[in-house]
Amino acid sequence: MKHRIVVLGAGYAGAFAAGNLARRLSPADTEITVVNAGPDFVERMRLHQLAIGQDLAFRKLADVFAGTGVRLRLARVTGVDPERRTVAVTGEDGDGEVMYDTLLYALGSSVADHGVPGVAEYAFDVTGRSSALRLRERLAGLGEGGTVLVVGEGLTGIETATEFAESRPDLSVALAARGELGAWLSPKARRHLRQAFDRLGITVHEHTGIEAVEPTRAIAADGTSVPADVTVWTAGFAVHPIAAASGLEVAETGQIVVDRTMRSVSHPDVYAAGDCAYAIGENGRPLPMSCASAGFTAMQATAAIIARLTGRQVPTTGLKYYGNHISLGRRDAIFQMVDGNVRSKSWYLGGRTAARLKSGVLKGSGWSIAHPTFGMPKHKRRLVTEPEPAGVKVTA
Repeated sequence: MKHRIVVLGAGYAGAFAAGNLARRLSPADTEITVVNAGPDFVERMRLHQLAIGQDLAFRKLADVFAGTGVRLRLARVTGVDPERRTVAVTGEDGDGEVMYDTLLYALGSSVADHGVPGVAEYAFDVTGRSSALRLRERLAGLGEGGTVLVVGEGLTGIETATEFAESRPDLSVALAARGELGAWLSPKARRHLRQAFDRLGITVHEHTGIEAVEPTRAIAADGTSVPADVTVWTAGFAVHPIAAASGLEVAETGQIVVDRTMRSVSHPDVYAAGDCAYAIGENGRPLPMSCASAGFTAMQATAAIIARLTGRQVPTTGLKYYGNHISLGRRDAIFQMVDGNVRSKSWYLGGRTAARLKSGVLKGSGWSIAHPTFGMPKHKRRLVTEPEPAGVKVTA
């Protein structure tokens, strides 16, 4: 009987991992199935562009995995039973179960409302394709002088506010930041960011925590009312409670606690990658939810799965966060390097050069997903009779 590998989610981490596994493992021994709710690969890093009206081409997952041997099941995951090694799903064919021998959990994350009243009812977000399209429709109906408030001063908030202001100069765009705008950037990069906001006419409400969202305004912690025909919530991400409900060991964030090889510390048949993995980086801190972390954790998880199934030593891939790359519209960007403690270095790259670099990163990520078995070896690895047990020593 073939070893059944099931990958949950086909985002940056899941789609890359599935292709990598298909590239390296023999189909004579393994059966790889990807479970994803939607039929397309969604470039999450570009959803703010979709929301403001730009046309993006989405790749069909059926085309991505065509000829790779990877099976695609379009269904929504509703539960995981690690004791029975089953995944409960629901889709066009109704409810069902997918059985696995090895599970790679890569369901990603969604918007975190932090319990703020009105966010679920009145706010929009750009964490998924459907929510971005919902926002797109709302913005399209907003006339000249309409007000848009972006809540959150992280990467997503900054990119969303600048993209909206550049693409729709007829709108009044504002951003609410709990602290100082760009406080985590180097002084020069911070000045570049502020200049970009001034150039685009974005109003910044610093030291403004939003405590409630209403249909036409947001209420700050001090009671101040901030007008907003549209409120876009970018104040953090949260993982789905499926992992916690399954009995897998999770952190307070709900992320699956994994060891250095992305293997669940409570269930050795389960691996996690991307936003849903609580992985400790080389600096001793949890990796942030980001595309870069998705890549690092997916590479480590697939390397560990392949090594253990084929009787080889488990290699370790780097788990280091190198920096932040922030788009400021289509023609400007900031690339900020960080040190081992995730503190911004004095050097940064900005302007059109940084924008071209960011565009290259996005195109490269999309291309790698669209060609999952590029560079496929002629001889794929066969499985050993007895996969390596938990607790094995990994290579440095």
